[in-house]
Amino acid sequence: MRFSPALIMTGAFLVLALAGCENVASLGPATQEQQTALINQASKTSPQLQPGDKIKVTVFGEDRLSGEFEIDSAGYVSLPLAGTIKAAGLSKQEMEQALAKKFNSEYLRNPKVTVDISSFRPFYIMGEVSKPGEYPYRNGLNVMSAVALAGGATYRAKQSTVMIQHVGEEAFTEYPLAPTIPVLPGDLIRVPQRYF
Repeated sequence: MRFSPALIMTGAFLVLALAGCENVASLGPATQEQQTALINQASKTSPQLQPGDKIKVTVFGEDRLSGEFEIDSAGYVSLPLAGTIKAAGLSKQEMEQALAKKFNSEYLRNPKVTVDISSFRPFYIMGEVSKPGEYPYRNGLNVMSAVALAGGATYRAKQSTVMIQHVGEEAFTEYPLAPTIPVLPGDLIRVPQRYF
């Protein structure tokens, strides 16, 4: 059986068009171990500070040293008298200890420092949702509530899975669309399109 060049070109175009719909790098489906690790990471009582997080620093008895500060893209935060300090990768408690040490060694005697996270970096959702974009992160967020925040899935959306790229990862991983799958600060979520 022979095919006309026009039919071959049309078929080739359709294959390329369909392939272009999924041109996002993917690591494949998440294993059960990866899902468990993600759930454990989200349930930490004190997550690590990351660029884009805003922290509230309180130095008791020193109002001029207290305030709200944002961790810059390199992972540092600049505070009065303390200067620039590496914050990314530290827990709240580790940041409190680092600041207390910095203030104690140079300016104050036995300073009492507390650090609270004012706001986490946002998460992003795209693909087959009504309102793709940037949304503020809040504790306890899961993929189903993230889709709901984005106005819900479109009629073309795949109903069983979502793709998530966590901060520091180079590609998306496929996770089940389930309330047990948490969203982390800075996550990039893509709701894929179903084909049938």
